[in-house]
Amino acid sequence: MIEDVAVDTVSPTGIPGLDEILKGGLPENRLYLLLGAPGVGKTTIALQYLLEGVERGETGLYIALSETRSEIMSVARSHGWNLDQLPIFELSALEQQLAEESQNTVFHPADIELNKTTQLLLQRIQEVKPRRLVIDSLSELRLMSDSALRYRRQMLSLKQYFSGESMTVVLLDDHSADGGDLHVQSIAHGVITMEQVLSDYGSEKRRIRINKMRGVPFVGGYHDAVIVRGGMKVFPRLVAADHRRNYLRETVSSGVAELDQLLGGGLQRGTSALLLGPAGTGKSTIALQFAVEAARRKEKTLMCLFEENIETMVARARSVGLAVDQLIENGWIEAMQVDPGELSPGEFVNQVTQRVRDKKVQVVIVDSLNGYMQAMPDAKFLNIQLHELLSFLSRHGVLTLMTVAQHGLVGQMQAPVDLTYLADNVVLLRYFEQGGRIRKAVSVIKKRIGRHEDTIREFKIDDSGIRLGQPLTEFHGVLTGTPEYQGSPDRMIKSR
Repeated sequence: MIEDVAVDTVSPTGIPGLDEILKGGLPENRLYLLLGAPGVGKTTIALQYLLEGVERGETGLYIALSETRSEIMSVARSHGWNLDQLPIFELSALEQQLAEESQNTVFHPADIELNKTTQLLLQRIQEVKPRRLVIDSLSELRLMSDSALRYRRQMLSLKQYFSGESMTVVLLDDHSADGGDLHVQSIAHGVITMEQVLSDYGSEKRRIRINKMRGVPFVGGYHDAVIVRGGMKVFPRLVAADHRRNYLRETVSSGVAELDQLLGGGLQRGTSALLLGPAGTGKSTIALQFAVEAARRKEKTLMCLFEENIETMVARARSVGLAVDQLIENGWIEAMQVDPGELSPGEFVNQVTQRVRDKKVQVVIVDSLNGYMQAMPDAKFLNIQLHELLSFLSRHGVLTLMTVAQHGLVGQMQAPVDLTYLADNVVLLRYFEQGGRIRKAVSVIKKRIGRHEDTIREFKIDDSGIRLGQPLTEFHGVLTGTPEYQGSPDRMIKSR
């Protein structure tokens, strides 16, 4: 049996992310089952695996029982692949030989079809002697069998044959069997499942899961995947505990003295801050201020924009005296436009963590979490994934700023999801009315590390940037959502 063969090396799949999940690749000389509904990407994965073997000097063979050579070549052209060095054996060649031989027998063709098909397949395998073999798909062999018993015996016979050969075999199946053909899953050394998840809006999302992989400490759970020109990409589920980088624990300044004073000197490196408030209160501008100050310290910032486009963000920053466009041009700030309808949560997390590792990003801004939520099927998954992402960023000494827009503008307001317990710091912004004018207030309601002011200050943004007034002791009701100022108008920030 294949699982009894000693395996010292692995067979890399050549699929970005999948080898990371498998801790290097598929153990060599084993039998694997790749499950998935039609259109999920099984053929793409199979071709990538065989082409990776070609790059490594390993002979491959693609046995196509459910697709024609023309269809396979079309898939290859869509990805820019050259299959000249990859032998392909298709069902039409088998059908022609079976038709010729059926004329010379008194038995009904159906009685000999499965055995003759198997013999012809093994004959072709012996001629090519591949190191990597793909059979697409089992559903065709299943249909050729007149009973489940014959099919199971045939599969066991194939496995016994492969056990004596030095080849890694990948069998494709489309879930057409009732119960997902558990018998084949039980005899396979490893089982990989591909799924396609549809949403009410936006493109379909793909994900991959390792059902089993004997002897391999693979990363369990679902992992997002995407098909692009060049093949399948897999984004391993983030496990923050597996990543860590030493960094200097210090306080990071915003560049605005009054705001730093409110924050108790600034924000700690390696912590996260939630900027909470209704639309238009200045959450994004505060985050931009930290990004500009980081650039002054020669530190890189990644801005993830879920709602606002880059041009609008740059224009808004320029209107308050923040030269973000120059910093983007110089590479100190990277603005990443995120489309929640197209980008899966796993791909987004992968892009953020990759920039932190490769480009040494030290400040990450997520603007806003409301947009991030649209990419998540359920709020509970958002909490779990966001917790892992924040833990990863914390372990790398990254300062994370997240904005959340609360529902409504005045009165009682609620956030779409409560994430205050995940953040190390929470900054609250509110509107209030004084003398017939709409004004803004800012306060810090949570800071895990270090002290902070427990006062409420007026907050103003104009063409000179961010300004904070003195603590307003006559300010009441800010936490109720209906703040009231009962002090003297002289204590308000004067317009310039």
